[in-house]
This record gives sequence, structure tokens and C-alpha cells, in this order.
Amino acid sequence: MKLSRKESVQRRHRRIRKKVNGTPNCPRLAVFRSNLHIYAQIIDDVGQHTIAAASTVEPDLKKSLSSGSTCEASAAVGKLVAERALAQGIEQVVFDRGGNLYHGRVKALADAAREAGLQF
Repeated sequence: MKLSRKESVQRRHRRIRKKVNGTPNCPRLAVFRSNLHIYAQIIDDVGQHTIAAASTVEPDLKKSLSSGSTCEASAAVGKLVAERALAQGIEQVVFDRGGNLYHGRVKALADAAREAGLQF
């Protein structure tokens, strides 16, 4: 039986999370993509806390965007989360695409985070 798209994403996400783990020195940049918005968090899995986060639902970012579901919005979130991480002293991260394919909005977020100074 063929898996639904959501089940495929969940299956990939479980497989990725077995291998990708964030540490205090190299935390995890986790991406969650919904139909309307995109969310990014920098997570220390050892300490179990979020170091920095950004999303298209934030009021200041939402005002400047026409829609939260575009590549431009994803790039803005990537840049913002990278700036917040660099302010916390985080330069190196591990990218967790959250089961999504590395294409489109997820790729735009990753590229913007790299351009803003994060290394992964």
C-alpha cells in the first residue's frame, strides 16, 4: 500500500532524527514547514532547550511579507534565525530538514541561513 504524503514525511523525519543530533557546540537547525508558514528553531538536544527561533507568524516579519508560504518568506526566516543564533554565539549547526525534501522553501531557508553566517 502506498504511503500518503504526510506519512512519507513522518517516516523520513524519524529516519533523519536517528542520525541528526544537536549538541551545545553544534546545535540542530530544525525546520517545520506547513502549508501556510515555515518555522525554524536552533535546538540543543543535550540540554533540551531552544536557543533561537524564527517563523513567519511573528508579527514584525509577517507585516513585511505578502505571504508566509513563499520562498522569499523562507529566506527571511532563515536570515532572521541565523542572526539570532550568531547573537547567541552559535556559528556551526546541523541542518534538520524535518522530513521535507531539500527543495523549494526548505532550500531557500537553508541558503539564507548560510549567507547570513551559519555554517552547515
